[in-house]
Amino acid sequence: MLNLQAITDKAAISLSLLCTIHCLVLPLLVVSLPSIAALPLTDESFHIWMVIAVVPISAYALTMGCKNHKRYRVLFIGSIGLLILSVVAFFGHDLFGEVLEKVFTVIGAIVIAIAHIWNYRLCQHQNLCVCPEQSEISN
Repeated sequence: MLNLQAITDKAAISLSLLCTIHCLVLPLLVVSLPSIAALPLTDESFHIWMVIAVVPISAYALTMGCKNHKRYRVLFIGSIGLLILSVVAFFGHDLFGEVLEKVFTVIGAIVIAIAHIWNYRLCQHQNLCVCPEQSEISN
């Protein structure tokens, strides 16, 4: 009987929370939809600003990761993705047209994402690894 009571309490709390979120968030979404539609997300300047944000962040993360795990192939692959993304953002519409610009943008973003996932996993493995170099340092 106690288990059923605990389950129903949790269900009631969850439903109350869901109702509260629905009541608070739905009006905000309805009000903000016209604003979101008015954003110039298809404009070429949006792509350029995204590259301006992505390049330094990615370069820093990949470089610091490579200093940690010493696998510079990750930095090379990430750099290829950043190069693809940069070329497409600045020259893609003129060089490739609208369709290929989107295709190359997606390819560049995927390459960057793969490099970051690989970098993250190598850093996690490096932090969990008890390597001989780390044990000598701690002694």
